[in-house]
Amino acid sequence: MEYRSLGRTGIKVSKLCLGCLTFGAATEPEDSYDMVDGAIDAGINFLDTANQYSLGKSEEVTGEALKRNGKRNRIVLATKVYRVMSEEDPNAAGASRRHIIEQCEASLKRLQTDYIDLYQIHRPSVDVPIDETLRALDDLIASGKVRYIGSTTFPAWKLVESLWASKEHGLNRFVSEQPPYNLLDRRVEREVIPMAQTYGFGIIPWSPLGGGLLTGKYRKDKMPTHGRYNDMTGKPWLESTFTKEALDAVEQLIPMAEAKSCTLSQFALAWLMNRPAVTSPIIGPRTMEQLDDNIRALDITFVQDELDEIDAVIPPGRMISPFYRDEGFGSHIYRW
Repeated sequence: MEYRSLGRTGIKVSKLCLGCLTFGAATEPEDSYDMVDGAIDAGINFLDTANQYSLGKSEEVTGEALKRNGKRNRIVLATKVYRVMSEEDPNAAGASRRHIIEQCEASLKRLQTDYIDLYQIHRPSVDVPIDETLRALDDLIASGKVRYIGSTTFPAWKLVESLWASKEHGLNRFVSEQPPYNLLDRRVEREVIPMAQTYGFGIIPWSPLGGGLLTGKYRKDKMPTHGRYNDMTGKPWLESTFTKEALDAVEQLIPMAEAKSCTLSQFALAWLMNRPAVTSPIIGPRTMEQLDDNIRALDITFVQDELDEIDAVIPPGRMISPFYRDEGFGSHIYRW
């Protein structure tokens, strides 16, 4: 396993991060414990979850897995705060000082740990000044409850604003950004990636397999029996990403993967792991079989001719399936 520095920090993380979104939901707890053990055995030392995943259940299962194997001290444990935790309380969401501190305490209990290695703001806020958010996070670092802080799906200008606020007020700065980034949506290459390279942000891509579109499971005129895209009724996010262009691209990418004797998912992960500024893509396997498949991507490399062939299908900085979107957080945040 190769280990990389997380942004400008002194800690090293594996070049794959185990995402725990499905734990306690699509993946049963016992299977989740086995998956954490299997990932650690493969050299993965980076786990990512969020308070909102199954309203805390993912954190509970992740914490129990690390308690059972006794390897918490070997793990860089990341979680997030921002999303709605209660429909009945208007303050149970967002990036306010109140919500951040309250949810940090709740996450610590669910994770059965004294500290969080990387505490991330799950989405940018249009309602709360960034200095309020950073001050709350800075206080959590000072108290020893958080080691480092990061962001998720922030546009480049919002990240630079955060750096200005940190410098202006003498606060700890974000060390990482977690954007959607995959072969079907490369828009972060326009501004977010250059920003990360300039200011020393670690990049931790989410949805590296395009929500399953880059597994080869979904083909033109050939849908699987089960899958998230089988029923998109009332799910505009799925409808927007399931595009004809994405399916056309998959048909062109599969022969490239076959030429390298690997699955399309391994091909897509290997490509992303080797992109400039990328620290550690977040894999989200539901089963041990999927975990094993993803881990085998670690040994795949590319030559320039192969990268040029990929660029011809999905040009740099372009997208054919929109994973980066405003999600109701204010269209003025995102400029493409």
